[in-house]
Amino acid sequence: MSDFDWLQLLNPEFYINFDIGGVFIGLWIVLFIVFAETGLFAGFFLPGDSLLFLAGIYSRSLVENFTFIESDLANVIILSTLVAVAGIFGNMVGYWFGAKSGYYLYKKEDSFWFKKKYLIQSKDFFEKYGGKAIIFARFLPIVRTFAPIVAGIVTMDKKKFMFYNIVSSFLWSFVLIFSGHYLYGMFLEKFDIDLKHHIEKIVIGIILVSTFPVFLKMIKKSPKQEE
Repeated sequence: MSDFDWLQLLNPEFYINFDIGGVFIGLWIVLFIVFAETGLFAGFFLPGDSLLFLAGIYSRSLVENFTFIESDLANVIILSTLVAVAGIFGNMVGYWFGAKSGYYLYKKEDSFWFKKKYLIQSKDFFEKYGGKAIIFARFLPIVRTFAPIVAGIVTMDKKKFMFYNIVSSFLWSFVLIFSGHYLYGMFLEKFDIDLKHHIEKIVIGIILVSTFPVFLKMIKKSPKQEE
């Protein structure tokens, strides 16, 4: 533990390769992070998209500690399904939390763990796109944390919420994990490039791509606010 660096907490690879006494628990860490980021408002700072992409690259090592299957496709499907289920339960908790404490959240003062502006931005996003916001939000950092909470606050129909919740979670997990797995194989086979040696660049690239729509929306909105 003397070699521990707090900056490691921002590195998805740290969670994937996490072990305790030689026992790798990376899969459970990944599932917990997905649950926390999609269900707990304090989880907005956790890595999401980059974590799933890297999980696709490390799919075999993650799944073999859960069950051993020779087929790469089966491993990726199992991993994607487990992540999707974690995301579904995360959103369910977020919806429940929003339904029970919506009024309190709007009155709560900003803190390190909570920023009211994120809640307001997610509410605007939700009101613009309706139920589809649950799907869009899965691919947007910060917004995906608050979207289910806002759905609970505005008392979105539970059956409708669960439909979009399930669809969005499976779509998010399968797209990112399959992309990570098969792009890794393609780059290694065709270009002899091991993406595992370029993790930092990949993480930065995914963060920039996934957060660009959020910053673009903020930039477009700021002039109106000044008027």
